[in-house]
Amino acid sequence: MDATHLHLILTHFPIVGTIIGIGILAYGQFAKNDEIKKVALVTFVLMAILTIPVFLTGEEAEETVEHIAGVSEQLIENHEELAEKAIWLMGLLGILSLISLFAIIKKLSFSKTISLVTLIVSLGTFGIFVKVGSTGGEIRHSEIRTSNVNDDNGTFNGGEKDDHDDDDD
Repeated sequence: MDATHLHLILTHFPIVGTIIGIGILAYGQFAKNDEIKKVALVTFVLMAILTIPVFLTGEEAEETVEHIAGVSEQLIENHEELAEKAIWLMGLLGILSLISLFAIIKKLSFSKTISLVTLIVSLGTFGIFVKVGSTGGEIRHSEIRTSNVNDDNGTFNGGEKDDHDDDDD
């Protein structure tokens, strides 16, 4: 298995794992159950760690697809720029999760506040990861592209293109 294959396999985990963690943490907040919150926080830490190999294998994945006909350099750039922002946000989420976990275990006075902040940051992290995943998918799946993008050969590769005149007059 090469880095490209690893990238494609692992890339879904931070997205799915984060939304699962959000659900668990939201429930823990609502139920005021610290044990449930701990599960969510550990999930976020694991997703932050797992995001590292996803990010590091992205460059090789780019080299694998950048010369394939129909692949847009602009789509790759969009994906790469968002991924750079997303890894920092995921890192922040991982650090906040560790602080929250520590605060809950030590029963510190700010544990409720920091776990709520962690929940808010996790929502933002999930949002950007959904966008990163979507832009990554657009690289090879023209059927999900939301904009008109031309590849390096000037070939149309996605979005809605009107090849005929709608006026029947």
